[in-house]
Amino acid sequence: MFDTIAGLPVHALVVHAVVVLGPLAALMLLAYALRPTWRTGLRWPTLLLSAVAAASAFVATQSGEALEERVGDPAFDHAEKGDLAAISMYVLLGAAVVVIFLLARAGRDASTSAVGTVVALAAVAFAVFAVFNAGHSGASSVWKDIVANTTPSGGDD
Repeated sequence: MFDTIAGLPVHALVVHAVVVLGPLAALMLLAYALRPTWRTGLRWPTLLLSAVAAASAFVATQSGEALEERVGDPAFDHAEKGDLAAISMYVLLGAAVVVIFLLARAGRDASTSAVGTVVALAAVAFAVFAVFNAGHSGASSVWKDIVANTTPSGGDD
């Protein structure tokens, strides 16, 4: 199910959703936590985008395992970093639910707002770090040797 679509690996297609939607959901959660006047408009889009990023991470993990069975173990500890990135998306979704629940109920309570902001900041930092590391190791496993064995074409230099 998670192997190929139209002859292309599902993993190569879906990881881009994680790389784009995950950090975007993280930024939206951060904006939700830091900008009280934006909370009403950001509540549902933040939850929805966090859920889509988490679902994309699940598909990326499953399709990555299918790709690994097909072509072998990726280099640069990519599988482990990908698992951590998926976990970070699940944590981000959980943090979004908790932060939105806390801050929706907080009203003017500064301590609850501070807790919500700290939870959001921690989830965002973890998500961005993990997705960057997984993306970098994946790109390195595919492109590093190819690029190392080529020379620049001298185009726009």
